[in-house]
Amino acid sequence: MNELVIELSEINPREFFGQQNEHIELLKKYFPKLKIVARGSKIKVFGDEEMLEEFDMRFNMLMDHFGKYNKLDENVIERVLTSDSREDYSASEASGQVLVHGVSGKLIKAQTANQRKLVELSFKNDMIFAVGPAGTGKTYTGVALAVKALKEKQVKRIILTRPAVEAGENLGFLPGDLKEKLDPYMQPLYDGLRDMIPHEKLETFIEKGIIQIAPLAFMRGRTLDNAFVILDEAQNTTHAQMKMFLTRMGKNAKFMITGDPGQIDLPRRVISGLKEALLVLKDVKGVGIIYLDDKDVIRHRLVKKVIAAYKEIEHTD
Repeated sequence: MNELVIELSEINPREFFGQQNEHIELLKKYFPKLKIVARGSKIKVFGDEEMLEEFDMRFNMLMDHFGKYNKLDENVIERVLTSDSREDYSASEASGQVLVHGVSGKLIKAQTANQRKLVELSFKNDMIFAVGPAGTGKTYTGVALAVKALKEKQVKRIILTRPAVEAGENLGFLPGDLKEKLDPYMQPLYDGLRDMIPHEKLETFIEKGIIQIAPLAFMRGRTLDNAFVILDEAQNTTHAQMKMFLTRMGKNAKFMITGDPGQIDLPRRVISGLKEALLVLKDVKGVGIIYLDDKDVIRHRLVKKVIAAYKEIEHTD
């Protein structure tokens, strides 16, 4: 049996290996035919020579990442271990350009390969569909692209909208006027904006109508010119709503439609406008479609496990 010994000379082993060696345990899952032993600042790996070469390459990629960013997490490890090659991973890392310099110096940029593809698609197409489960950064990346376009004067306004279909809840019981009722419902959109635009400036933009956040019904009859428009939670649109929205597109407009077909809150037997649009528009030039998946989840690492667990149940129903 062949042996590979790697010394972590300039890396803190405790941080690199993770709490209770959780990062090593993840490596063992991806390399089940190898025996991996981590002790102190050394890691010893036993197994087939070809497999050891593959492990050595991937492990060095992880060390490079840690040396560059001084951190490592489950999402990074999975991206490194599942990338086609070192060159592909390095290229995708390099293409993660900063989209927006956010509040308190926060750098907002695409963090996964599919998020970067979403960014590239938005540069090449005026209408983009970003589809995937919760936590994959669809809306957040879309908001960052919209803020970037506004700051660079590519558009004159940002319009963020959602269909007013509640996820098992009823907005009617909430106190206050329409804006006060809708604010909690539109919160995910506000959250993204607050990361990217200082509070006072954001309030001014909203007061002046430079940034508009409204339910989808308010789009009827409008022509949306010189705007970056995001339709969020699009899986909850009907055929009529989706068609109405898509035909609002005016001159110098960019439309982004985001949604998760796995979280449809429409009544039974009502076809999702998002699902239908993906079929109808899949071959239309100028329309870009990107499917994000579990690998793009950038929330707490448990979110990925929750998605996988529910997927298991849904497949057995």
